[in-house]
Amino acid sequence: MSRLKKLFDEPEQEYQSFHPGELWLDDQGNHINAHGGGILYYQGKYYWFGEHKSANTSQALVGVRCYSSGDLYHWKNEGVALPVDENNKLSPIAKGCTIERPKVIYNAVTEQFVMYFHLELKGQGYRAAQVGIAVSDDVKGPYKFVKSLRPNAGIWPVNMNQDQRTSSLTADDFKEWWTPEWRAAIVDGLFVRRDFEGGQMSRDMTLFVDDDGKAYHIYSSEDNLTIHIAELTNDYLNYTGKYVRLFPGGHNEAPALFKKEGKYYLITSGCTGWAPNAARSAVASSIWGAWETLGNPCRGEGAELTFSSQSTCVFPVYGEKKSFVFMADRWNPKNHLDGRYVWLPISFENGKPIIKWAKEWDKYVFD
Repeated sequence: MSRLKKLFDEPEQEYQSFHPGELWLDDQGNHINAHGGGILYYQGKYYWFGEHKSANTSQALVGVRCYSSGDLYHWKNEGVALPVDENNKLSPIAKGCTIERPKVIYNAVTEQFVMYFHLELKGQGYRAAQVGIAVSDDVKGPYKFVKSLRPNAGIWPVNMNQDQRTSSLTADDFKEWWTPEWRAAIVDGLFVRRDFEGGQMSRDMTLFVDDDGKAYHIYSSEDNLTIHIAELTNDYLNYTGKYVRLFPGGHNEAPALFKKEGKYYLITSGCTGWAPNAARSAVASSIWGAWETLGNPCRGEGAELTFSSQSTCVFPVYGEKKSFVFMADRWNPKNHLDGRYVWLPISFENGKPIIKWAKEWDKYVFD
């Protein structure tokens, strides 16, 4: 019996396999409410953090919810990890703001759990494009809101050259978007210069902790046109100022980053609102690049639309960094509460990550 199989053996329970896209009930018999989420493995348990959705709005009326599991099939509702602020209407996380794609990592030095999330201020649509940061001494929370901001104000990306930094072109020089000239200007950092003083836009995001304990914030920036990877300080609460741009003008969002056998892999999606599109993948030998595109990692029925879902996280099984699960959301804008989850195992073919559709699968594929 393999180590994985021994660790995963559980008494006979309701769920003995994954059913992507179907209702997934928690220990209280309710559909799991943790959308756009991420997984943290800590002291033998998995913790799933995600957006608590309401049926008729994508605004945050409750906050970030936490679930725990020992086997990945059965999830205990641990309650609201980060509640919205119902008392202070001026709080960045006031009830009615937008909280998306929360991710939690553990800092072994400070012994704190650190949560990052995409934050849009109440009543401002998607103009704020900030990241929110919260901390807790307990993995389940409650998390205390620390601050929100746009990353790396007054700092240039390390892979943006001097000519790009000093170009006199501004957004006002272009009456039309999407022209060849405008696209070229985006690649050359048009929006980086626009947002230089106030900080770079941060929307869809994930977090990644490398083998040396260094942590990174990966986020969609420049009006969702370019992915940024930014290094965090040792306490994971600030930025060191070192960051790079990935695929400028490529229009990527929903980043999910993981590492296998010394190589870094990134899965993203295109930008089509609530509607699904084809996933994208890339690989690099260093997190700073150069990054090589690998195309759509999905295979099977519905692969051209990522099985009607969108990436949110890739996590290692039992933290072993050998076997990985692709975690995605099947959005339902007519009833956000009914959004479903698509989890599938990742395999590799010729050094490329492959995600094959399966109507049902179990953890023993990792044996």
